[in-house]
Amino acid sequence: MATATKTPRNEPSGTPANGNVGLAGLVVGAIGVVFGDIGTSPLYTIREAFSGQYGLVADHDTVLGLLSLVFWSLMLVVTLKYVTVLLRADNEGEGGIMALMALAQRTLAKGSTPAYLVGIVGIFGAALFFGDGVITPAISVLAAVEGLDLVAPGLHDWIVPVAVLILATLFASQRYGHARVSRMLFGPIAVAWFSVLAVMGVANILHDPEVLHAVNPVWAVRFFVDHAWGGIFILGAVVLAVTGGEAIYTDLGRFGARPIRRAWYFFVLPALMLNYLGQGALLLENPETARNPFYMGVPEWGLLPLIALSTAATVMASQAVITGGFSVAQQAMQLGYIPRMTVRYFSSSNMSQVYIPGINWTMMLIVIGLVIGFGSSSELASAYGVSMSMTMLIDTVLLAIVARALWPRWRLWVLPLCAVLLCVDLAFLTANFAKIPQGGWFPVALGVVLFTLLRTWRRGRQLLRAEMHKDGIRIDTFLSGLMLSPPVRVPGTAVFLTADKNVVPHAFMHNLKHNKVLHEQNVFLTVVTLNVPHAHRRVIVEGIGGGFQRVVLRFGFMETPDVPVALMQACDVSDFCLDPMDTTYFVSRESIVARARSGMPIWRDKLFALMHRNAVPASSYFHIPGNRLVELGTQVEI
Repeated sequence: MATATKTPRNEPSGTPANGNVGLAGLVVGAIGVVFGDIGTSPLYTIREAFSGQYGLVADHDTVLGLLSLVFWSLMLVVTLKYVTVLLRADNEGEGGIMALMALAQRTLAKGSTPAYLVGIVGIFGAALFFGDGVITPAISVLAAVEGLDLVAPGLHDWIVPVAVLILATLFASQRYGHARVSRMLFGPIAVAWFSVLAVMGVANILHDPEVLHAVNPVWAVRFFVDHAWGGIFILGAVVLAVTGGEAIYTDLGRFGARPIRRAWYFFVLPALMLNYLGQGALLLENPETARNPFYMGVPEWGLLPLIALSTAATVMASQAVITGGFSVAQQAMQLGYIPRMTVRYFSSSNMSQVYIPGINWTMMLIVIGLVIGFGSSSELASAYGVSMSMTMLIDTVLLAIVARALWPRWRLWVLPLCAVLLCVDLAFLTANFAKIPQGGWFPVALGVVLFTLLRTWRRGRQLLRAEMHKDGIRIDTFLSGLMLSPPVRVPGTAVFLTADKNVVPHAFMHNLKHNKVLHEQNVFLTVVTLNVPHAHRRVIVEGIGGGFQRVVLRFGFMETPDVPVALMQACDVSDFCLDPMDTTYFVSRESIVARARSGMPIWRDKLFALMHRNAVPASSYFHIPGNRLVELGTQVEI
C-alpha cells in the first residue's frame, strides 16, 4: 500500500485554516461551533456539585474550594492542554483524536508493535469520545428546558416531551444542511449567549466580591485537605466544566488555531469564569439556590428569555456534536475503520459540510433514548464524564509521543507538562469511576461496542485482503503468459479496481473467463487512503506494456474519493487520459463466508460478514456511474 511522503517538521505549527475568510469572521464562527459543548456547562456543573450524591454544604470554604477547582481545571485542561499545546499538534492542519493518532503513528516504525498499540489506543479513544458525545445533546437540552420548572412547576411533566421534540426536529433537519444557517445564526447566538453569561456573572459577583478569591489555588488545596480522600470524587462534577475540550481540538481544521485561541482567551474563558464565580456568589448569599444556581441567578422577569436563549444555545451545541460525529465517521471510513456508508455533500469546496444518514439516525435514537431513559439532566450528569476522562487521558499520551518525536525544543517543557496532565487526567478518571453504577456504565459500554465494531471491520478487511492475495496471481507473471496467446481485443478502456496493485484483480480474471475478451486499454486501479488529511500527489501511473497500466489514486482521510473525477484530473498532470464515454469499470464484489480459523473468533467473523453485506458498495462510495459499471461476484472464506 502506498504511503504519504512525510515532510519533516521539527516544531509545531498550528496552521490556521480558511485563510480566505477574515479573522473576525473565523473567531465568531469558532465561538458558535467550537465552544458550544463547553459553553453550556454552566447550566448544570455547579448544581450537580451540590447535589445529594456528593454531600457538600454550600458554606464559604466549600464554595470557594469548588470554584477554585473549576477555575484551575479550565486553566490546566482546556487552556493549557487543548488550546495552547494540542492545537499545535496539527496533522497538516487537521485536529481530533484520529488525526492525532495518525500523526503519532507516523513517528513510529510502520508495522511495529508501538505503532499498532497507538492505533488501538487512538481508536478506543475515538469510540469513547463518541460514547460520551451523544450525551451532550441530551443533557444540555434537558438542562435548558428544565428552567420551565421554575417558571411554572405544573409544566414539569412537559420537560421530557419538549426536549424530545426539539432533538427530533434537530436530527430530522440534518438532511437539509446547516452551513448557511450556522453562519447566520450560530455565531450571533453564541456571542449573545456568552455575553449573557458574563453579565449574569458580574451582576451576581457584585453581591459578594469575596468569591473572586477562588482564583487562588490555595482554596483548591484546602478543599482536598478539608474533605480528605473523599474530596477526590467531587472531580466527577468538576469534569462537567471541561467536557468539550476535545471538541476544541477536533474543530482545528475548520477554523484554524489562531481564531480558536483568540475566541477562547479573550471571550469564552472570561465569560465562563465570570458566570461560575457569579453562581458561587449567589450560593454564598443564599445557599438555598444550590438546587439551580444558574436560573435562580436572574430576576423573575428574565427567566423566560433566558430559557429561550439557553435552548437556542443547547441546540447550537447539539448541532456542533452532530456535525462532529459526521466528520469523525467520515475520517474513520477513509482510514478503513468502519464500513462504507452513504455520504451526502452540501458543498463542492468544503468537504466538512457532509451528512451521513446512518450516523444521524443512529445518534438520534441513542440521544432520544437517553432523554427518555434518564428523564433529567441530573440523572444524565451521573453518566457524563467517564468516557471523556478516558479520552482526555489518551490525548495526553498521544501528545507526549508526538512531542517527543517531532518537537525537539518544545519537548523540554511539553513532556513534563504531559506528566502533570496525566496525573490530572487520572484524578478525573478515578473520580468518574464512582459514576459507573449510577449510569456511567452506558457511555463506557457504548464505547466498547463501537471499539469492537471498529476493530472487527479493520481486522476483517486485513484478513480479506490476505485471503485474496493468497489465491491471487502476480500481475507480471500472468500478463507475460497471457500475451503469448491473447484473447480477442475489443475497443475501449476497462478499469479494474483492486486492493493489491501487484495481484491480478478477480474482476479481470472473471471477465476473461466469462466474456473471453480483452479491452484495447486495461487499467488496474488501486485507491489508497493516506494517514494525512490531503494527498499532495493524487495519481501515480505505471505503464506495464501490452495496453496495460497500473494506476494508484491517493486520497487524504479528509477528502472525497471520487474516482472518475480523479482519473479525469490525471490528464492535467500526466500523459494518462481516459475518455469517460468509452470507459467501463469492473468491480469484484466479495461474498464473505465465516469459518473457524485463527484470524478472528467465529463470532467476529460473522459480525464482519454482516457488516460487509450492509456496507455501501465500493462502486457507489467511489462515485462510479452505474451505467459504466460491471460487478462480478466472488466468494471468500475468512
